[in-house]
Amino acid sequence: MYIETALFDLLLPGDSRSLKQKRSYLRPIIAMLRKYEVSVAEVGDHDLHGRAQIGVAVVAAEPSQARAVIDTCEHQMAGRPEIELLSVRRRLHGDDD
Repeated sequence: MYIETALFDLLLPGDSRSLKQKRSYLRPIIAMLRKYEVSVAEVGDHDLHGRAQIGVAVVAAEPSQARAVIDTCEHQMAGRPEIELLSVRRRLHGDDD
């Protein structure tokens, strides 16, 4: 069993000056990521209006399967015009960890 995790650091548009506006950007992103059957949540920068951190995790039988799903999530995030993907931190956890 392999688990791959990713932490996406996002810069939100300048008009996200309230937590309500921030959630309006994050809600569709989280819904889009869930279509890939991953666990996803906002995991950081909760009080910063223009920033967000989204955590994603997937469990797979092979490391290549886990990588492929997280690769897809990363490409989808990078392709969203309303946000800027600042960084991605990924980690693969295997049986021997």
